[in-house]
Amino acid sequence: MPHADTLDIVHHDDTRTRFKDVRYQLHRNGIRIWSAEGEHAITDVLMTQAYRRRSADS
Repeated sequence: MPHADTLDIVHHDDTRTRFKDVRYQLHRNGIRIWSAEGEHAITDVLMTQAYRRRSADS
């Protein structure tokens, strides 16, 4: 399951949601996100951008 330091979600109405330090799973009906706040299922997804900082030895 991918990990992101920052995950941005652009919704169909052009609003944006940002999550920090999450694991996520893209699927046909949207995206499922696991964060410190709990589990989120979002179906209104136009685009996602995941960012991960690489460690110094990568």
